[in-house]
Amino acid sequence: MRWRTLLRQYCFLLITCLLTALEAVPIDIDKTKVQNIPVESAKIEPPDTGLYYDEYLKQVIDVLETDKHFREKLQKADIEEIKSGRLSKELDLVSHHVRTKLDELKRQEVGRLRMLIKAKLDSLQDIGMDHQALLKQFDHLNHLNPDKFESTDLDMLIKAATNDLEHYDKTRHEEFKKYEMMKEHERREYLKTLNEEKRKEEESKFEEMKKKHENHPKVNHPGSKDQLKEVWEETDGLDPNDFDPKTFFKLHDVNSDGFLDEQELEALFTKELEKVYDPKNEEDDMVEMEEERLRMREHVMNETLDQQQFFTEEELKEYENIIALQENELKKKADELQKQKEELQRQHDQLEAQKLEYHQVAFCQKIMALKKISGALLKACVFVTYFIVL
Repeated sequence: MRWRTLLRQYCFLLITCLLTALEAVPIDIDKTKVQNIPVESAKIEPPDTGLYYDEYLKQVIDVLETDKHFREKLQKADIEEIKSGRLSKELDLVSHHVRTKLDELKRQEVGRLRMLIKAKLDSLQDIGMDHQALLKQFDHLNHLNPDKFESTDLDMLIKAATNDLEHYDKTRHEEFKKYEMMKEHERREYLKTLNEEKRKEEESKFEEMKKKHENHPKVNHPGSKDQLKEVWEETDGLDPNDFDPKTFFKLHDVNSDGFLDEQELEALFTKELEKVYDPKNEEDDMVEMEEERLRMREHVMNETLDQQQFFTEEELKEYENIIALQENELKKKADELQKQKEELQRQHDQLEAQKLEYHQVAFCQKIMALKKISGALLKACVFVTYFIVL
């Protein structure tokens, strides 16, 4: 996505410029080689940002890029112009046709948000909803004017997306850390179920798999000249002696927008990752591979690379304590439910006993009543017989 690209790819452009400056003599590239390289010219579908307004964001950008004036301003804009909202003022100069499309997109987004609010309130069986008040919780559009897309809307959309995307990778890292800690926790819990001999075998197998995973060809530093030259030679099929950063950039800017977006950037690391990870190998975790791809991309963007392990022993212990607390809470609830079940069963048994006792008493009372009636009838029969005899 262009907003995300502009905000996060600036470092990579600086790297390519520095590499260009390092070339002592300009290289005369054989243009026939470059022209014969098969490169996809089709438009690449931008990746899902994970934002709840992702589709709306993409549609707004697509519509704005159809306006020549705005597209030129966007290409010339720097990061500060975008983040400060100065670029949003250019919306007043776009064509009427573009503004009409943007108005329609905003009405559709407001309608979608209202449907979400209604569905949520319906599930809670709430009535008397105030849509206008509830729309305030969404900060990527101006809810006070639901029918018109204004410069305020573009400014709010840029700021919301910038802020949300800054936290996107952090959230992914946290989720991966939990994945790794849970994997290690389950491994240790499994070891506890084994006898001494089996446990040693599993530990030995685990260490062997770690060594096997670490035994791989040299991995070039992400974004380094060696890494880019290897892509140039092995992926692009060009002579390493003819390496030219500008040509390299054009080759891998697949959608020709003047930027290396996330997909284009991460594609450069595939060769390096294949040295370390193979889906056919038991010791290679493909989830870890994707985390490494993300870390490589962040390194090129931020010029930093954390070489530490995914989690520390202290973090694992803290995570296991959290799991233990959750398990204890679940056990307490299970015990409480069991006690409630036993109490209900006791009350049920008590009621059944009372019911049986009641039926027994009622039956005895009926027998006594029948005996009384039988006695009275017998007396009546004796009296009638005596009267007839007389």
